[in-house]
Amino acid sequence: MLFITIINRGGGFLYSRLFNNKIKRLYLRCYFNPLEMKKEKKRKTTSGPIRDKSRTKAKLINAVGTVLQNKGYGNLNAANIARAAGVDKKLVWTYFGSVDNLIEEYIDLRAFWRLNIPNSTIEKIISKPKGVGNEEITELLLEYYTAFSKDIDLQKIVHWEMGESKEVLRKIADKREMTGEHIFSLIDDKFENSDADIRATIALLIGGIYYLNLHASVNGSKVCGLDINEEKDEERILKAIERIISRCFIEQ
Repeated sequence: MLFITIINRGGGFLYSRLFNNKIKRLYLRCYFNPLEMKKEKKRKTTSGPIRDKSRTKAKLINAVGTVLQNKGYGNLNAANIARAAGVDKKLVWTYFGSVDNLIEEYIDLRAFWRLNIPNSTIEKIISKPKGVGNEEITELLLEYYTAFSKDIDLQKIVHWEMGESKEVLRKIADKREMTGEHIFSLIDDKFENSDADIRATIALLIGGIYYLNLHASVNGSKVCGLDINEEKDEERILKAIERIISRCFIEQ
């Protein structure tokens, strides 16, 4: 048997217990003197934004999207973002350094430079670069139309790109162009000696996709008598995209 005596450093209590040689368990009971107890009471558990920095940062980043959707890019300021996040606006500078840095982090997180097209479609195109043709490009544009029509955040960002010169927005546009350039590199040679200008055609189609969806989303009004909020009119637009791309490949 092993005899152990334990004395706490406050000298307030002496506790002894017999232990067997295996020392399976050790139970300590310490009583602190009044001075030490006061010190313990003064210690407070840190809570809120100081303790949970990552959660607060996530709230602020998500709040950028909330303000963007509900109030538009013109109201993306520290006060509105912090209010939507339910935190002090000073934390915008504490965690991000500036409102622009916070917005940039939101944009990077959402990766708005992507075409927002399912990975399966992109992978199909990349997997057979020499076989990219009418079917693949048509599918790409139709899926981009669908993705853009459903993504309100992306609509707001594109609208913002058109209305304001901002470095972070230019970065999105440039990255989006790089993605598009990779796809064009797979089909440019097919139109090298053709009157069909595939780049100009797709540029006009994408511009039309943007305008039709933004117009329908904001004003809900018609363009050329068509309302893409109506399924039958939207179907006419999608079929027109198919015919235009098909015609380009026929003329190549």
